[in-house]
Amino acid sequence: MRRILAVDDDHDILEVLQFILEDSGYKVDTLSDGRQLMDTIQEKHPDLILLDIMLGNMDGRELCKEVKRQAATQKIPVIMISASHNIADSLKQENGPNDFVAKPFDINVLLDSIKKQLTPSAAA
Repeated sequence: MRRILAVDDDHDILEVLQFILEDSGYKVDTLSDGRQLMDTIQEKHPDLILLDIMLGNMDGRELCKEVKRQAATQKIPVIMISASHNIADSLKQENGPNDFVAKPFDINVLLDSIKKQLTPSAAA
């Protein structure tokens, strides 16, 4: 079973994500504090990370860059989610996310993005 780590400072969004993703057959871990991201990745070994841009006083884009800079985590797909930013242009930047889904997200769009990132050819 594929494991997804959902990171958002809004507990309601985390609950919805967990319900939707578990109902779709994924194992889901949630995290509301970006400062614990690298430790949680090391502990849980997620196959994919859903990462909000606005995490209280932290910037999810910087956390994404950190994930992508580390040799041990750089191959983990990161899908950024945000209601206040559109980062589609930054998807091609070095150490950028693999995909972006705007909030409020369409469940099917989110699930399609996850499926695309977890397909072996997406990692190539």
